[in-house]
Amino acid sequence: MARKEMITLCGDNCIECPRYQARGNDELSAVARLWYKVGWRDRVVSCEEMQCTGCSSHKVCTYHLVACTQEHQVEKCNQCAFFPCNKILDMLTRSDKYKKRCREVCSTKEYEMLEKAFFHKENNLKK
Repeated sequence: MARKEMITLCGDNCIECPRYQARGNDELSAVARLWYKVGWRDRVVSCEEMQCTGCSSHKVCTYHLVACTQEHQVEKCNQCAFFPCNKILDMLTRSDKYKKRCREVCSTKEYEMLEKAFFHKENNLKK
């Protein structure tokens, strides 16, 4: 049975993410163009840079959650005594702005794909 979700520290669902799903350079290039279109990158990046490497300590988390969970010795943010903290609240605010931007610039198909992956953070964080 296929997994329906794989939730990241910030509440994204990897299983629905086009970056995570991308197989091959054509799909990675399409994702790179989409990330640029919505403003998640300042340019269309290489396939190598676009390839998903997961959330880990070697990667810079723009929400600073990887380091924070390590500091508080929890696996997930919702296990922390400070949840929801200002980092989470700031992340949700940023996500709402991304959602609005995606509605403005994406096709219906693109938006629905991104919504499944990225715009259910608050509910996913509570799981």
